[in-house]
Amino acid sequence: MANQLSGVFAPVVTPFRDDGAADADRLIAHCRWLLSHECGLAVFGTNSEGNSLSVAEKIDLIDALIDAGIPPNRMMPGTGACALPDAVALCAHVAKRGCGGGLALPPFYYKDAGDDGLFAFFASLIEAVGDERLKLYLYHIPPVAGVGFSLDLCERLIKAYPTVVAGTKDSSRDDDNTRAMLERFPGWGVFPGNETDLAAMVRHGAVGTISATCNVNAPAIVDLYKHAAADDAADRQAKVNAVRTAFSRYPMIAAMKAVIAKAHDDPVWRNLRPPLLPLPDDQSAALHADLEAIGYTFAPAGS
Repeated sequence: MANQLSGVFAPVVTPFRDDGAADADRLIAHCRWLLSHECGLAVFGTNSEGNSLSVAEKIDLIDALIDAGIPPNRMMPGTGACALPDAVALCAHVAKRGCGGGLALPPFYYKDAGDDGLFAFFASLIEAVGDERLKLYLYHIPPVAGVGFSLDLCERLIKAYPTVVAGTKDSSRDDDNTRAMLERFPGWGVFPGNETDLAAMVRHGAVGTISATCNVNAPAIVDLYKHAAADDAADRQAKVNAVRTAFSRYPMIAAMKAVIAKAHDDPVWRNLRPPLLPLPDDQSAALHADLEAIGYTFAPAGS
């Protein structure tokens, strides 16, 4: 199978200036904070508002990050697109710039394409890019996309393109599906889509996690990943889950941005791109109170 990424990755929240443009400088700073806590960068994921960014914006931001010294081998940009040429353009750029992988949503508009149609899409994509540096992670999130990767389709893609199809992010919200992937494809790069059962999943063979709240709780989640087999793993898991639960009471992206804005005393961080909206002031106050009650603080940059 393809060489794999591993560890904890954040679907990095994308900052937007007051004029609505993506803010490369703030993105670079947040990526440096994540890296300082040994957290990888799944830019342009769901919690990055990835589907609110154009192909051109994504390419420009990848270039801005790498040109600023962000290591590309720690990046897993979202490369999914409904239009095959868009997916090819993104994947080709990710491979060209040496990114560790690309996180690939299925083409999700046509709900009845079936496994044969999805296989044809990814076969066409991989062959059009034609770059041995390309490593794809299949983004399985049927609760949002409405289309997913069956186990049979995963197996078919792995067998056809073993040096390219490197793993998956399983955001099915179905632990049984994640365990089935781990059991059927030993050695494949399976990332559960959140940290709520991370210790158990790592012990079962998961290579890490790609989770929203890494944006605001990276040190604790990385620590849990490293100590998944420790005697106190359950206690570490419970503390991480308490933070996740607090954020889950609110619109996740807006809540994370509200906390980052407060941590940096920078209201620009509250901005989202429509149709998403910032967290209302009353909800923001409630969130901060909830987090204070469980002893949460936004960590400074690591060493």
